[in-house]
Amino acid sequence: MNLLQAMRVFLQVAESNSFGRAAASLGLSNAVVTRYVALLETHLDTRLVNRTTRSISLTEAGHEYADGCRQVLDQIETVESQVARSASEPSGTLKLVAVASFSLFGLTPLLQHYHAQHPKVKLLVTLLHRPVDLIEEGFDVGIVVPGQISSETMIRRPLFKVHPVAVASTRYLETHPAPGQPEHLIAHTFLAPSADIHSSTWRFAHADGRAHTVSLQPAYAVNNSVMLRQAALADMGITILPENHVATDLAQGTLVRVLPDWRILDADKELSLVYPGRRHVSAKTRSFVDFTVNYFRAGLPPAHLFRYSNN
Repeated sequence: MNLLQAMRVFLQVAESNSFGRAAASLGLSNAVVTRYVALLETHLDTRLVNRTTRSISLTEAGHEYADGCRQVLDQIETVESQVARSASEPSGTLKLVAVASFSLFGLTPLLQHYHAQHPKVKLLVTLLHRPVDLIEEGFDVGIVVPGQISSETMIRRPLFKVHPVAVASTRYLETHPAPGQPEHLIAHTFLAPSADIHSSTWRFAHADGRAHTVSLQPAYAVNNSVMLRQAALADMGITILPENHVATDLAQGTLVRVLPDWRILDADKELSLVYPGRRHVSAKTRSFVDFTVNYFRAGLPPAHLFRYSNN
């Protein structure tokens, strides 16, 4: 027996006070309606309806059960309505995980613009460096670098690539001659990302085709781009950072590019938007995915600092 359907049928019988009218209202035959009520009475081991050849009436148990059915079906209708709205209108809590190095520089403006368009969505943000399993850890969407997500079932939308540059403060370079070749970095104080982010070996390519590989032992290493930038601004030495992280500093002259004719190889990072599956994606997740992709395509501030990738 379909208990919910039986409850709906019985409630219609109770409210119309007739098997025939209930059958007509529900588009069922009299026999089917009668059968549902009989199955309910067997299931409950209680008479719900008094029947005569001319009329029916509810027993005391029938009145009580009809009230209960009404409450249950009203609650189900409310839940279904809420779920249907959430499927079409972005709302609820969006759980976002993002790579920390990007987030500390560029995530807040993105979220500010998104929240202005979708104020009913609450944002719960977690910043991580480590690999993450979106499904097991309960995240709706992630902004991640390669290696953070191992699952092949994730949908991946490329957002942008970041390119590293070597920089130092103007005051550091006043007392330390700027390196002319990559191997000259060995004589400088090197501020490095920690070994779990990049090895001590760096490869450089010149515009004229020359290439150099240098092993640099850092005097200072940290797993956070913000702290590396702060160390460079504090005149501690030369570091290598994503270009977008220091774009403002370079424009203001507080940091200066070193080895400007050399490109750093094998250190580009592509950030992607990932989320589980294409089917039954919630409205909040779909709205965030579409908004974020369009945000970086449009180059909204400070997205113009990031180079969009169509690959």
